[in-house]
Amino acid sequence: MNSASAGFDEAFFAASASTWLRGLAKGDFSAREAFDAVWERILARNPQINALAAYDYESAREQAAEADRSYARGAARPLEGLPITIKDSFETAGLLTACGDEALAEHIPRQDAAAVARLRAAGAIILAKTNVPRLTADFQTHNALFGVTCNPWDLALTPGGSSGGAAAAVAAGLSAFDLASDLGGSIRWPAQACGLFGLKPSWGRISLAGHIPPLPTVRLKNPPDLAVAGPLARSASDLGLVLSLTASAENAAPAARGKKPDDLRLALWLDPDFAPVDRDVEAGILLAAEVFRDAGAAVVEARPDFSFQDAFEIYVLLNFAIGFAGTPAEDRARFAAEAKSFATDDISYYALRARAAKMDAATFSRLTERRAAINAAFAEFFKDYDAILCPPAPCLAFPHDFAPDPFARRLPTSAGPLPYHDLLKWASLASLSLLPAVVAPVALTSAKGKDRVLPTGVQIICARDDDRTAVALAGLIEKATGGFRAPK
Repeated sequence: MNSASAGFDEAFFAASASTWLRGLAKGDFSAREAFDAVWERILARNPQINALAAYDYESAREQAAEADRSYARGAARPLEGLPITIKDSFETAGLLTACGDEALAEHIPRQDAAAVARLRAAGAIILAKTNVPRLTADFQTHNALFGVTCNPWDLALTPGGSSGGAAAAVAAGLSAFDLASDLGGSIRWPAQACGLFGLKPSWGRISLAGHIPPLPTVRLKNPPDLAVAGPLARSASDLGLVLSLTASAENAAPAARGKKPDDLRLALWLDPDFAPVDRDVEAGILLAAEVFRDAGAAVVEARPDFSFQDAFEIYVLLNFAIGFAGTPAEDRARFAAEAKSFATDDISYYALRARAAKMDAATFSRLTERRAAINAAFAEFFKDYDAILCPPAPCLAFPHDFAPDPFARRLPTSAGPLPYHDLLKWASLASLSLLPAVVAPVALTSAKGKDRVLPTGVQIICARDDDRTAVALAGLIEKATGGFRAPK
């Protein structure tokens, strides 16, 4: 089949999942035809970007045929016949789930992760798994099993991480949307790098049961702190669609605040002293602010009443401590022994890692008290403001950098080379206080010195449980700026 001649042109692959679903429901094309077109595109595009880690062609194609039978019977489900991808950190029944780890190279789960099961029950076709760094532990996407994933905007650049394969697949039109996860910006940073919409929901909104890490041999009684599941997509409406279908009834997100644009009060937050960003990133935030002002909203520079540095310190300590949960005892002891080399007020990444490795119950209790004060400050702030507009990350997509010591890597920005883990700074605010945050693409900006453009976006943070307001605000930006632009 020639997919272009059959109507599956570039505009189709840049369209939203909702648009694909409307085409299926109207009979513009069959699920089998859509599947074949997407598969043809995968064969043409994936060898260059290497977004996919595993797939089962025969099973997926048969699911597409069954979807057509469901449409014919008038029994189509909400996502019937929609080809999607799943980040390779979520278990998928009968389909390899390695999470980039050679030790899991033959791990084929017997059941789906909870969120995957909901998508499958809604009629989605799990087309493939998307690549991740080993055990999701990097801001770029590469591992010994499946290799390096490249950014479809420029193959020399990273698509971000840990949901880099997810972002690359969706941006390249290899999938309608992807189910991803976020602990330290793993949805939001790839959304920025690839020009997508990404939702980090309120913590606990979408179940993480069946997610790796922790390893499959470990089953937690409670969901891990900070981490969430959420979608990467080509439109704001798709974020809302996935949110509706993956959250359980008891965890359903309330309706958006429903304010008219001229009733909105938004806070603009930039911090060039503690969390500098590239000038093109800043330009994207300011453009988003201007979009809201033009719509009638009040946008003022404001921030909650706490220290960004304090929030970041608490978050990074907790993040590293979560990472150490699966680390061999001897490795943790080695890092903990380094703590005596650092002053107690040292918030360098080496120092924070050492302190996290040494964390005891008393230290954790003090962090919890400090975190509660920040949560309270956010709650008070959102009595007066509907959302915060801030950077998703300090930089645009950057060249692949696999230097062995991640702490030695640097982010190229107009503010100078920044520490690699500064990618956690703007991610920390929503994650620490379990708030919803949406990243929306705003513009394309010329990369200095090269004949290319790159996407830049804005992070929209809302009050706890106000997920749908964040999605709605992203939709307003999408309408004003044109939303997703496909890489050329």
